[in-house]
Amino acid sequence: MALSRDRIVVVTGASRGAGKGIALALGATGATVYVTGRTRTEGDAALPGTVQATADAVTAAGGRGIAVYCDHADDTQVQRLFEQVRDEQGRLDILVNNATSLHEDLTRSGPFWEKPLALTGIWDVGMRSHYSAAWHAAPLLLANGEGLVVNTSSFGGRIYMHGPAYGAGKAAVDKMAHDMAVDFRPYNVAVVSIWMGLLLTERSRRVFDAEPEKYADLVATAETPEFTGRVIDALACDAQRMEKSGRVLIGAELGEEYGITDASGSTPVSHRAFFGPPTTFGDAVVE
Repeated sequence: MALSRDRIVVVTGASRGAGKGIALALGATGATVYVTGRTRTEGDAALPGTVQATADAVTAAGGRGIAVYCDHADDTQVQRLFEQVRDEQGRLDILVNNATSLHEDLTRSGPFWEKPLALTGIWDVGMRSHYSAAWHAAPLLLANGEGLVVNTSSFGGRIYMHGPAYGAGKAAVDKMAHDMAVDFRPYNVAVVSIWMGLLLTERSRRVFDAEPEKYADLVATAETPEFTGRVIDALACDAQRMEKSGRVLIGAELGEEYGITDASGSTPVSHRAFFGPPTTFGDAVVE
């Protein structure tokens, strides 16, 4: 059955970027959305955006935004986040694992040994933090008798993109979605990994604005961060979503399946033809 419209949602890493857009789109459905992040005050981070500003925007969009300052590298803070959700709501419908650590040198050209070792931070806030959030969220999801967990990911889980640290982090969250789905299946909780396209985030806009002519073609094919949130809403409304559980899904293709358009009214195009199909995993289960 479809998840209720009176949803309780957690979106991690939502001060800006994909997380903010997803939170806004889900807030527009009337959901109560807990948005997490580390940026308390404008100017604390190199890019604009704060957790409270996102929460306020969720409320303005028609939902109820609740800001929770949380460093997802700290398991104690993650535990407190879900204790707060439990105490205030008693349940959780949707968890969107989006918090990630992207080093400033991530897209710098060159082999991995010429880049900082700190790029492996994506394995802590990204890979490990997704696991920790789902672990703490599990009792709340089970309390519903149904639920949805989404890991945001990218084609970098399949191809060479930004080097091995990034690729390993994305491949890990894809496989994690598959394996968590096995454990959650008896409880009617679906788990998927969604590959997003090029996003019009604060980070990418800064690059595009610096050289508009160079990136004009890319901008024309980019998705807004809200698009992924609209796709997640449609998936939550799908009474047959358990059939997709455990899979890696391309966001643009889900959008086409559900008839979802971007904020501009455009339909994002899948990059399957260029980057290849989503990763698939075996069906065997060894306990």
